[in-house]
Parts: sequence; structure tokens; C-alpha cells
Amino acid sequence: MEKLNQVLLKDDIRVGADLDAWLARGGGEGLANALQDPHVIIAEIAQADLRGMGGAGFATHRKWAPVAAAPEGDKYIICNGNEDEPGTFKDRFLLEHTPHQVIEGALIAAVATRSNHVVLYVNPHQTLALAVTREAVQQWQAHALFAAVERIVGRSVALRVVPSSGLYIGGEETAVIASVEGGFPFPRRKPPFPAEQGVHGAPTIVNNTETLAHVPGILRHGAQWYRDLGLGDAAGTKLYSLSGDVLHPGLYELPMGTSLASLVFQHGGGMLQGKEFKAVFTGGPSNTLLTKRDLDVALDFDSVRQRRSRLGTGAMIVVSEGTSIVRKVAEYVSFFAQGSCGQCPPCKGGTFQLMRLLNRIDTGRGVHADLEALENLCRILPGSGRCGLIDGAVTVVESSVNQFRDEYEALLMA
Repeated sequence: MEKLNQVLLKDDIRVGADLDAWLARGGGEGLANALQDPHVIIAEIAQADLRGMGGAGFATHRKWAPVAAAPEGDKYIICNGNEDEPGTFKDRFLLEHTPHQVIEGALIAAVATRSNHVVLYVNPHQTLALAVTREAVQQWQAHALFAAVERIVGRSVALRVVPSSGLYIGGEETAVIASVEGGFPFPRRKPPFPAEQGVHGAPTIVNNTETLAHVPGILRHGAQWYRDLGLGDAAGTKLYSLSGDVLHPGLYELPMGTSLASLVFQHGGGMLQGKEFKAVFTGGPSNTLLTKRDLDVALDFDSVRQRRSRLGTGAMIVVSEGTSIVRKVAEYVSFFAQGSCGQCPPCKGGTFQLMRLLNRIDTGRGVHADLEALENLCRILPGSGRCGLIDGAVTVVESSVNQFRDEYEALLMA
């Protein structure tokens, strides 16, 4: 079975920024197929059921279609490689080890939508990923395939790397747009959506790095090939960032729909010696916790949603018995409080208050009124910001209180 890890994870295949090596292994064939019949690209992506791998799992073709239908003029494809959330490390690996796969996917998107701007938006703290991506872009700009893309688009294509702000909030898609425009990455309310009004008012697609990395294989082998890689009703493969209290943390590309138990105990080698599984923060620390009762869940967007959680980026932070859930949540909410851009007072003040209350409880200084205040904030804060930062902070707090209330109450002063 051919899948992404044929390129990504085997030690003998590290093409890095070598475009010739990428092309020699079958790279470029997806783009060549796309160039032959650009009108079928979006239909093929839809049939493959490719979804956004950056968090929400939104259908990729639904982002591309309105941009393709927009009148001629400037259009933008942005590869979002900001990746700054704890426990998530898949995008940097892609950009470091197979940047040409990502760029090829972005160029296919440009052909499908007649976009004349392709931006690789990379976190500057990931210095190796930034350097390798820049070198890869230079190689594409000098290649005949890139000239063929420009002929189909009907104008010159600006392919470039833009370092992100390096801030967590800079990965939100409207903040990405603001940053690419040269401003501070302040998120804005939607609508209008980026497909309607993005960079400098032009139609814009913002796709996660992993999403674009799947595109060349779909155009090379076909939608059914991609669907068959998944388990059950799920399509394709997924990069799972596994970390925490497991024997073998790391990046695993597995069929979409692989069970949580299989990821942790088969591929991850199980728990650290003497430890028992307690919970996992799914999709990074901004979603609902899953517990022992959920070890059977299939790790795909729909199945995880049925457990009232989200697959998100595919990050899985495993926590063992004996680890304080309250302390872990306090650490993550502190990250959100520091990452708030400050333009929405309920978010800036709300995340600070959540952090303050969690720290009081965690250090044994909390009282029952603090736990009640924590729960009240979880009721009134959702939806009060221009982006999902405050909602993510509330989600993990609310979930932890619901699942592990006994831990909170055991820390309260009488």
C-alpha cells in the first residue's frame, strides 16, 4: 500500500529539498495529471473526501470551489505551516523532509483555482523547516513544471515563503491573512470568509500543510485509491503526533480511523513502565479529553465528534494515572492566556481568569467558590472572541471538570 509515509517516515527516503530526487520517485506526476485536465481537479478532491488536517476537518473541495468560480484577478493559495500548539509537530516534519510534496499540492490547488499567488507560511521558530522550504521554492521556480503551471493559470505565479509571526494566534486563518498582508495577526470575524475576501481583498484559500501534502497522491493515483487507505467510512491517512506518557512518542502516519487503543498501545508501545492510561488530550490541548471509556474510538473526524470531542490536528497527548489533570489543564490554559492577541477583552480577560482560578485550585489555595466561578466562566465565555482561542480554552477546562471533578474537589480547601 502506497501512502505518505513511503516518503515521510522511512530512513532511506529523505529527499529534503532535492527536487530531482522527489521527481525521480514519482513526485510531479500528480501535478502533471492536473495540468492535463484542470477542470476535474476539484471533483477528484471531493470524491476523495479530503478534509482539512489543521483542526476543523472541513471538506477541502468546499474551500477550493468558490475561489475557482471567482472572477479572474489576484487569487491566493496559502499553506499554513504556523503550527505552534503544544503536542503538534507534524507540519514541521513535512516541511523539513518532503517540502516538494507540499509545494506540489499547493501548485495543484493553484491550477484548480487559477490562483497566481502561492504562499508558504512557515513558523520562523522552526528554522530548519524555513530554510528547507526556501531552498525547495527556489528549485521549483526554475523548473519546467512551474512554467507549465503559469501557462495554465494564464499569468505569472508568485511562489514565495513568508515567515509567520511565530505567535500561536498567527495560525488562525484570518490572522494568517493579516500577517501575509504585512500586519499584526489579529483575527477577524467571519463572514466574509477568506474565499470571498482574503489577502488584500482577493479570494484566498488557507490550507494546512498536511492537507496539501495529500493532494499530489490523489491526483496521481485517483480518489478511490485515497479513500481505500482509510478504515471503515474514513478516507486516507492521518499524521498523529503522539506524546506524553507513552514508551514510543513520535509521529505516526496511519490509516484514518485507526483506534485510539491501537495508536497508544500498538504503535506507541503502551504506557511508560508502571503507568496506567488515564486520559488523552485530543487534537492538542483545546478539545475534550478522552478517557479509558474511549480507547475503542476510531480516530477520524466523525467518530471522534460522536464522542463530543474533535480530532483536530491529530495531536494525542497521553496522560497516565498519577498525573494531575488539574495541573495539566492549568499549564495549557496558561499557554492560551499568553497566546491571546488581546483585541477581544472577553478572551484576554477570560483566559487570564481561567488561568488564575486553575492555579489557585492546583496549588491547594482554592475554595468551592473558585470552582463555581470556573464553571460560570465556562458558561458565559464561549463565542465571545473573534476566533476560537477562548472556546478552546473553555472546552478543555469544562471537559476536565466534567470528567475529573473529584480531582478538583480533592484540592479545594474545606
